[in-house]
Amino acid sequence: MNDLLQVGIITKAHGVRGEVRVYPTTDDPRRFLDLETVIVDNGKTQKTVEITSVKFVKNMVVLKLAGVENPDEAERLRQARLFVTREQAVPLGEDEYFIADLIDMSVVSDEGEELGTIADVLTTGANDVYVVKKEGANDLLLPAIGECVRNVDVPGRVMEVHLMPGLRD
Repeated sequence: MNDLLQVGIITKAHGVRGEVRVYPTTDDPRRFLDLETVIVDNGKTQKTVEITSVKFVKNMVVLKLAGVENPDEAERLRQARLFVTREQAVPLGEDEYFIADLIDMSVVSDEGEELGTIADVLTTGANDVYVVKKEGANDLLLPAIGECVRNVDVPGRVMEVHLMPGLRD
């Protein structure tokens, strides 16, 4: 399991004080209000940075990060990914999982058929959809609903599903 969980991606500089605009990749963008630090990953290095202020503009989060004092410094962070540690993560409810824990998880049917591995999780309005890939087969799109997902064994890295009629079509 990955010890870091992605919570956002810096999209651009915001304003003249070195703030950054962040596309949240978390279910609840307001969780940034409770964070004191984030890990900024620019693809080459990771650095823990203090958050000094948080505000919201439309569907984006605007952060002021310590040490980023002007728009040029903020612009250099464009496309950097923001992570938190598992200790900083919001506690999960029943039947909730971190996407990072689902990626590359094996998927088997309740009849014992190996269906592939989870390659992506699509977030839709109604429910998430798991994209299951298997070499030599079309992608399988599985709705993250109780009628389909029977058991998720995160430590064992296996999800058991029931293939409802029409899912293979």
